[in-house]
Amino acid sequence: MHEYRLLPLFLLFLVGFFGHVYGFVVNDIMDLGIDKLSDELKDRPLVSGKISKKAAWIFAILSMIFSFLIAIFLAIHYYSFFSFPLLILSALFITIYDVISKKYPAMDVFVAGGIFLLILYGAASVSPNLTSLAWIVCGLGTIQVLFMQFIAGGLKDAEHDYKARAKTLAIFLGVKCEDKKLFIPFSFKALAYVIQIIDIILLLIPLLFIFELKDSIIQIVILIPLCIAMLLISKKLLEMREFDRDKARKLIGGHYYINFSLVPIMLTVLNPYIGLLVFVPFGAFVLSNLTLHGTIMQPKTM
Repeated sequence: MHEYRLLPLFLLFLVGFFGHVYGFVVNDIMDLGIDKLSDELKDRPLVSGKISKKAAWIFAILSMIFSFLIAIFLAIHYYSFFSFPLLILSALFITIYDVISKKYPAMDVFVAGGIFLLILYGAASVSPNLTSLAWIVCGLGTIQVLFMQFIAGGLKDAEHDYKARAKTLAIFLGVKCEDKKLFIPFSFKALAYVIQIIDIILLLIPLLFIFELKDSIIQIVILIPLCIAMLLISKKLLEMREFDRDKARKLIGGHYYINFSLVPIMLTVLNPYIGLLVFVPFGAFVLSNLTLHGTIMQPKTM
């Protein structure tokens, strides 16, 4: 949206950051009963008792308040309150998802909708006259979240979700895990590949039709092998026959980093510094591992 001032960009980042913290913490609170059924999740702060449920609620609510306060500051000093209702709707969608995600199939559409509204909030804050690129980026964020929720989340939680008879889309489509034997039906695999193909198509549309091809050729050359690598990783994930949470974590982690890097790389056509966002998830991953477990690369609570 042609906003190049670092302070408002950083504050917009913090609005999204604290919004994500709120969503993830409330999700952990709501899933606590199911998470306790898995021995592999015993290191999670809530499951292990390192953090109390009350403290988690306080942390979540404060995060949401911080997100709203920063958004109000932005509206007063830089933009307007035009986009503020989108942020409220995003929080509402995320809350609905957290409450009912394990009760009905495909409720991940609410978290995807929440992310769509969050990205839309950021773009509309800068200008209510949204560009086609802004709508495409909103769509990309939504599609990427759908994959992480429907496919990656459905598989990494397959064991205890199946044991608890949780009504997730993965379980509804026939994913089963009994005595570490994992069964993934064709319908679930087809959904995984369809989501990723839509993701790749949306990613390439701006490079081929919005930007000048001579300006985007470097991005296309970089993105094509990354998209192929992403599909190969998901193929390995979908071909798992034994439920191995550590293996699933590594595959999902690799897929996540590639998936997250695609949009920043595509947007380097506008500004090369946008590419620095590629390093944010990896840095956060290492920092969280060091903080929680004293390790650098081994995720234990995903």
